[in-house]
Amino acid sequence: MSTYTIPVGPLHVALEEPMYFKIHAEGETVTDIDITAGHVHRGMEYLALKRNIYQNITLTERVCSLCSNNHPFTYCMALERLAGIEVPERAEYLRVIADEIKRIASHLFNTGMLAHIIGFDSLFMHVMELREIVQDTKETIYGNRMDLAANSIGGVRYNLTEEKAKYLLKNLEQLKKPLQEICKIYSTNPLVRLRTEGVGILPKEKAVEYGVVGPVARGSGINYDVRVKNPYAAYNRLNFTVPVETGGDVRARAIVRLREIAESISIIEQCVRDMPEGPTCLDYLPDIPAGEAVAKSEAPRGELLYYVRTANSDLPERIKWRVPTYMNWEALKIMIPGNKLADVPVIIGSIDPCISCTER
Repeated sequence: MSTYTIPVGPLHVALEEPMYFKIHAEGETVTDIDITAGHVHRGMEYLALKRNIYQNITLTERVCSLCSNNHPFTYCMALERLAGIEVPERAEYLRVIADEIKRIASHLFNTGMLAHIIGFDSLFMHVMELREIVQDTKETIYGNRMDLAANSIGGVRYNLTEEKAKYLLKNLEQLKKPLQEICKIYSTNPLVRLRTEGVGILPKEKAVEYGVVGPVARGSGINYDVRVKNPYAAYNRLNFTVPVETGGDVRARAIVRLREIAESISIIEQCVRDMPEGPTCLDYLPDIPAGEAVAKSEAPRGELLYYVRTANSDLPERIKWRVPTYMNWEALKIMIPGNKLADVPVIIGSIDPCISCTER
């Protein structure tokens, strides 16, 4: 049988963002893969050192679009931990609402793109139509469909009026029935199962070895979610379950994301119901003392860490963040070999890679 080496990327119709893969194949079966990254380096960490701690709230939100809220959210938590700032209780609930709205939109985008990659374009349009409800919700509440600008040091920059709360709950209700239909399609449709079941398997022991996080880890049977293991904001006051699948394949990762959407809807409803009255932010501009701190949150793709170091100046000495894709894409070396060439885009899409986050 003929042996081939096939270059894919960094610009390719099968890739959402620039990555370069050198695929080694025998006939139609992949035998090995080399991953080369670093094609869209933007110097974001360097830029952060040239801006003051308040300007960096805006900068960090532009690290990524789909998980944009988690970056300033986690950055602000690190500064609050460093300065000993106590966030108002209402603000903690509002932070959770913003975060879960972004999670729903991100997971819908990924599952929609997966349908597009396998050629099920009617399902793709169905999922993206559902996501449009979430996008309209974000635009109405925050004034923007992508970057919410919800976070500030010591609280949030928005409030949820009674009218907007009703609008939010109404839109969430519209998601529930279509979401059940989409879950059923991903679980039972023969075409979807053919292209996702048993494809791109990441065994649990390999998931542990590679340190994968988020839906990639939970799709391989690892029950790890920062919101539960290390609660922040109002998550310790909310009731929700962490969806876990044991298949370790593309289908398992998609099902985890769809089940998480249902949990996110429940979380937002609880926040709206239980959120106390009170201030939403500090009534003064806080001073950040010299020191260092680490904070983490559960982004749509998994655990996000921020390290901040200051030295009695508005300009930070160091800001460093570790994003989920940094670990997840290394596991592609386990997922892809042994599969067919046609499955490569499906498997890559199943880890929901964010190159702009990782190559910041």
